[in-house]
Amino acid sequence: MHRTQRSTLVVALALLALAPRAGAQASGGDLMNATTTAEVRQRFLLDLDTLQAKFKALAEAIPAEKYTWRPAPGVRSVGEAFMHVASEYYFFTPMAYGLAPSPVIGRSEEAFKAFEAKSTKADVMKHLDEGFAFMRAAIAGADVNALSGTRKLFGGDRTIIETSFIMSGDLHEHLGQLIAYARAQGIKPPWSK
Repeated sequence: MHRTQRSTLVVALALLALAPRAGAQASGGDLMNATTTAEVRQRFLLDLDTLQAKFKALAEAIPAEKYTWRPAPGVRSVGEAFMHVASEYYFFTPMAYGLAPSPVIGRSEEAFKAFEAKSTKADVMKHLDEGFAFMRAAIAGADVNALSGTRKLFGGDRTIIETSFIMSGDLHEHLGQLIAYARAQGIKPPWSK
């Protein structure tokens, strides 16, 4: 586990341990104050920065002609998997924080499929950059008081700690997927050389 991931996990676990005590003192049942919420957001953004650096390095290391490779029929290709990450930057990660998603992708399943199908290396590099910039600016610029409480996500009411872990965990899973794709083609991730 990377140092940034460990520190994020330690902070989040500490916050979870303190949440019941903080909730006993908070008014209206709100378990998190603005300081705690700001710290969770900051740690989440640091993890996103680390993920983005690795996604970009790996996307750059994979030759353009390998972007159509897929491990099996019906499974996302290299390019489609990277574009899926970009779609999460534009849509799901801001939504998990209660923020408006980017209009770059429509809200239908067909719109997501069409977006992810544009999966050349040039498309990937453009949308990893632009999607990440959109998401980071949206999350960093959000009023910290608007981030407290719970929001609906994937069929349940979630706190900022839960939404941060859900989104971070999903993006780490996609990084692992793309590392496996690269290694299956004899490409070593640049940071592990």
